[in-house]
Amino acid sequence: MKARLPQGYSKGGAANLQQLARQAQKMQEEMDEASKELDEKEYSAAAGGGAVTAVVKGSLEIQSIEISKDVVDPEDIDMLSDLIIAAVNEAIRKARDEKAEKMDKISGGLNVPGLF
Repeated sequence: MKARLPQGYSKGGAANLQQLARQAQKMQEEMDEASKELDEKEYSAAAGGGAVTAVVKGSLEIQSIEISKDVVDPEDIDMLSDLIIAAVNEAIRKARDEKAEKMDKISGGLNVPGLF
């Protein structure tokens, strides 16, 4: 079976491969820059009607957790734990979704293992 190059790359050989490599390198640089920018961005989410708010960085590190005094009940620690988990997971989901969307925009939907 013969390998096929993208349309327009059938003639020109090495020059076209060099152009393709330059485009891939440029895409990688843009993705690295976007990734660094997104890693520093903060994402917040609340649970329990705002009783618990979690803030995470794009690098998925928890920055802060705010807990309303109204929700602190020594008799119901499980509920507080559930609210914290829900808030943190939602903030992480927001960070991951934005990063995936931005990387998809840069790559044009191209998914090459190891590229990002």
